[in-house]
Amino acid sequence: MGHTMLDLSGYIKFLVGMFALVNPVGILPVFISMTNYQSPAARDKTNLTANLSVAIILWCSLFLGDTILRTFGISIDSFRIAGGILIVTIAMSMISGKLGEDKQNKQEKTETAIRDNVGVVPLALPLMAGPGAISSTIVWSTRYNSWLDYLGFFVAIALFSFCCWLLFRAAPLLVRLLGQTGINVITRIMGLLLMSLGIEFIVTGVKASFPGLLS
Repeated sequence: MGHTMLDLSGYIKFLVGMFALVNPVGILPVFISMTNYQSPAARDKTNLTANLSVAIILWCSLFLGDTILRTFGISIDSFRIAGGILIVTIAMSMISGKLGEDKQNKQEKTETAIRDNVGVVPLALPLMAGPGAISSTIVWSTRYNSWLDYLGFFVAIALFSFCCWLLFRAAPLLVRLLGQTGINVITRIMGLLLMSLGIEFIVTGVKASFPGLLS
């Protein structure tokens, strides 16, 4: 009841923090690599699916995050480890050049399902709405928890997702500039970086879960 309410600068700080945590510009090459086998219409659909999923995940974290984690006894560090394992798996397929190759030969129905999955996992979760973004949203929502604050955070998350959607819309231009060879090179480099990021997630989660293990 006695919690202070945020002013506009507080919501701007939350929004800027979200951009810093997620770094959508850094994820853009990953988006290109994961959707280079798709048609423009399918890429647009993946873009919409990914950013809509990000908004929904962060909205759920805003309103229900703390309750859900406590109900199921899940720590943010366990989530971080699971996310890291998922990223490493995706990164291996990117480095070996198998991402999307097998998908092109499958039936239309299966292919569509896979495209949607790429938008949700791993783009939306855990790359964009990852442990950092989710835990940050939960922390802000527990500190400032009036309905007016929730409304401000809700709008800030919607604005963040919309900006990411606009950024990913520029992907076809980059695809044209880079060409298939450039995309293949970026795919393997990003796969290596993603694997490093995934391992970092796992190590951070293990460190927090087992404090004496890696010291």
